[in-house]
Amino acid sequence: MAYTVKEIYATRQGEGAQTGRAAVFLRFAGCNLWSGREADRATAICNFCDTDFVGTGGPNGGVFANASDLAEAVARVGDSAFDGRSRAFVVCTGGEPLLQLDAPLIAALHGVGFEVGVETNGTIAAPAGIDWICVSPKADAPVLQRSGHELKLIFPQPGAAPDRFADLDFRHFFLQPMDGPRRDGNTRSAIAYCRQHPRWRLSIQTHKFLGLP
Repeated sequence: MAYTVKEIYATRQGEGAQTGRAAVFLRFAGCNLWSGREADRATAICNFCDTDFVGTGGPNGGVFANASDLAEAVARVGDSAFDGRSRAFVVCTGGEPLLQLDAPLIAALHGVGFEVGVETNGTIAAPAGIDWICVSPKADAPVLQRSGHELKLIFPQPGAAPDRFADLDFRHFFLQPMDGPRRDGNTRSAIAYCRQHPRWRLSIQTHKFLGLP
């Protein structure tokens, strides 16, 4: 199959359990919870997204004819930014990456030396072979991917209290303050919740403070 990619870039993971790790971000175009158009935001299932995932106009974006071509493009970005030991983590994100990430691409990314991570809204079951699964559930969407390595809940969300997800099968549980004009208050609220519920840890979008992509 062909893959539609918004951008591919090297950075440091800014959120969750892998914060600070050298990574190549592979951002797929498209999402099943919002069109990406501002005109549709108010009626979207996920109406607080802070990411541009529309089209293919980002760095190294495009339509890739097959898994091998896309994996080689990811490897080139990693090679240009990191030494051979540091490039080995690719974060597949979006939009919703599981609309496109499939077994052939996972195998191709493994074949060029990458550990494969995914950041998903959890509405689509992940294919086998992914090395690190991060699910960020949304209040009005079903959670079909009910296990993984980390659950990262944007907080607060009406209808998405943390205890709704606390029994899912994840190694790490994070609250990440919702960005926007109320970010400072949301951060205080998340800290207070984590203090009272030690299973939950605070995730801060460190890349935004550091000016990283």
